[in-house]
Amino acid sequence: MAIIKQFMTAERFSATIGDGTGTGAGFTIPATAFTDDTGGAATAFPTSPAYYNLYLNGVLQTGDTSTLTTTEITIPDGDTLNPGVPVIVECVMN
Repeated sequence: MAIIKQFMTAERFSATIGDGTGTGAGFTIPATAFTDDTGGAATAFPTSPAYYNLYLNGVLQTGDTSTLTTTEITIPDGDTLNPGVPVIVECVMN
């Protein structure tokens, strides 16, 4: 039987679509374009979150709309969105 950790914590990062580069399936926003919970510049996303949530314009997106690495988030066709759309990434760790 697996051990279930009882403590969960989360880190949130915010940016806008205008911080991204690329087009189509290759549209990405680097982790360094985000600010963290303290308002400071982010250097990387957490290395092994249990899961993450992506919010675009305050709306939770389905899991198939992005991929996350420690250095960037890829949002296919994100370049078609208005550059001012807020992007929030919430990484949950245990």
